[in-house]
Amino acid sequence: MTPLAAPFGQALPRVDGPDKVTGRALYGADHQPAGAAHAWLVSSPIARGRIRAIDSAAIAARPGVLLVLTHENASGLVHEAKSVAGRGHLTFSRPPLASDEIFFAGQIVAVVVAESAEIARDAAGSLRVEYAPQAATAGMDDPGASVVPAQALGETHLSRGDAEAAWKAAAVQLHLRYDTPAQHHNPLELFQATCEWQGDRLVVWESSQNTRAYQHGLATQLGIAPERISVHCPFVGGAFGSRGPLAHYTALIALAARQLQRPVKLVVTRQQGFTVRTFRAETRHDVRIAASRDGTLQALAHESWELTSRVDHFALAGSDSTARLYACRNIRTQVHNVLADRQMPGFMRAPPELPYLFALESAMDELAQALALDPIELRRRNDTQVDAVEGKPYTSRSLMPCFDLAAQAFGWSRRPAQPGQWREGDWRIGFGCASALYPAKMGPAECRVTLLAADRARVEIGSNDIGNGSYTILAQTAAAVLDLPVDHVEVVLGSSELPAAPLTAGSNSATTTCNAVAHACQEMKRRLQATAAASYPLTVDIAHRAEGVGGEDGGFALLRKGVPVIGGGVMEKHLAYAFGAQFAEVRVHAVTGEIRVPRLVGAFACGRIANPLTARSQLMAGQIWGMASALLEASEVDHRDAHYVNADLAEYLVATCGDVAEVTTLLVPEEDPHINPLGMKGAGEIGATGVNAAIANAVFNATGVRVRRLPIRLDDLLHDQGLNRP
Repeated sequence: MTPLAAPFGQALPRVDGPDKVTGRALYGADHQPAGAAHAWLVSSPIARGRIRAIDSAAIAARPGVLLVLTHENASGLVHEAKSVAGRGHLTFSRPPLASDEIFFAGQIVAVVVAESAEIARDAAGSLRVEYAPQAATAGMDDPGASVVPAQALGETHLSRGDAEAAWKAAAVQLHLRYDTPAQHHNPLELFQATCEWQGDRLVVWESSQNTRAYQHGLATQLGIAPERISVHCPFVGGAFGSRGPLAHYTALIALAARQLQRPVKLVVTRQQGFTVRTFRAETRHDVRIAASRDGTLQALAHESWELTSRVDHFALAGSDSTARLYACRNIRTQVHNVLADRQMPGFMRAPPELPYLFALESAMDELAQALALDPIELRRRNDTQVDAVEGKPYTSRSLMPCFDLAAQAFGWSRRPAQPGQWREGDWRIGFGCASALYPAKMGPAECRVTLLAADRARVEIGSNDIGNGSYTILAQTAAAVLDLPVDHVEVVLGSSELPAAPLTAGSNSATTTCNAVAHACQEMKRRLQATAAASYPLTVDIAHRAEGVGGEDGGFALLRKGVPVIGGGVMEKHLAYAFGAQFAEVRVHAVTGEIRVPRLVGAFACGRIANPLTARSQLMAGQIWGMASALLEASEVDHRDAHYVNADLAEYLVATCGDVAEVTTLLVPEEDPHINPLGMKGAGEIGATGVNAAIANAVFNATGVRVRRLPIRLDDLLHDQGLNRP
């Protein structure tokens, strides 16, 4: 494909910006069908056991209450469907309200529908439910936790050479353990669903990252043909992985709407949002890393454990990325699941590289300290253009150019080689760095382009704009090929009725949809050149394939069923990754242990950039998210009853504008002739990776205290090293 000219590649403002800032953009709960009733969920306070009794009759008799769904009247009405871990569409495979069994705290045990949200909320709060609780396992170290081989979408075991023997024989050996906590997505827009039956057709308005998955998942749950379901979501107020799989409440709202013969709307509370969807699971990492005296890596063994539900097993398995980051002749990785009485975990921004890179990049910093090497120099000595596991060349790899650019902008040369040497008043100052990476992914997609007139075009593709600027970059792509102004291109997204596109996640959306749209527009130009007089409207429908996505039809059958079909990372002849370098300055108060991050600097090489303005926004937001991962974010679990105790935005800490004084985001130019026709790599996830390690490494440089468990807390820094003495 010929490289695109302007406006592709220009830093244009978002075409949907005016609609968003003026309120014209409608999100899931903004749809107001006439005569809608309102639903409220009742959640289980216990994590394991059974329901003894539900006094639903008293609630159903209240004025304004229309319906109460429980396992007593809804069992069997929702069919079992596969979870994402089983190549299905659901967050949880067990049907909702199927029995009296409780599998996790926050499980839906009833739905109350009423004339108003206030009546429904009051009635739901008054519903009397008696439970027979059983002892629950909350975490990895609690009684009842069991370790099993991981079931993952990625590689759970990689091996090259003899990592055990090489580690024992190496001049410098480190054996380290790292832990990361559970975290929740907490998008600004609450989870919701509005369902309306129009004859025998179900219409759903719900924020989603994959409307086709919702369509087909609901069809399985309700036992009807997918063609009878339409799912719409033109705008999404944040997702971060939480809106990829279909949650259980949508089918229940559809049932209520069918029974009442009127639309029903549900808006899930912030607290309920911690359990009705997935979360980032706790991870534990055992890292054995070894090197020769000159810093050449001799062995890397990365064994990991990920918490999962006792019912559905799921692991992210990020060591297939960490094993490929540096040159090493002896590698072994192994991923395990730890079963507990919690809901199904899932994808959360930069899965799984965010927790896994914390372990590896912290270990690399510890190794650099043991070798008395600059951390950047250690990475330079182990840089490689060939995959350490399979020997495949990278399509492009600009890791060290990212370090060089970011180090200069950051002022890395001022970093003290020994920790605890830099102090200004009561503040100890430290610098830290880490690598960033994320697989470059791409899936197949279908696309429709219609030339409405000689100077007007419409692009239709079943992707979603989750805040990543899809409307803008797709308009830029079509405008560049068709030689039109950007504002003469209409982009239509966010419906299961549109041509199929893959899940909007995993940094595959821009690469997939831009390549598909460019393909369709080039076919449009070819047809125009082949005819003497065009007849408008003129439409082109194409199916754009992606390397590494198999099947006789290139994965299109699965794509049309909403199953994620995304190739990337490991290609047939190459390895495809985006790379970056993260730098952090921290200040640690010598008396209180307070940690401040006055500066973050990141440099990223993501192939050709469709729009530097939107890409830089994505990357900068990721850097801030990584800072929150290092210092703030953790879903605190009460280990007595497997309950989340900070399930709100008052106590679940997220980063705000006041938490980082300065964020610098640099784009490293990169030409990649192998990755895809447009030479693009995703930029949505990589910005968050490596930041947590860079901050932990900076804390060590400032204080001499090595923290291997996230988030880093004040008490981690006050236990020793005399930090509490001015």
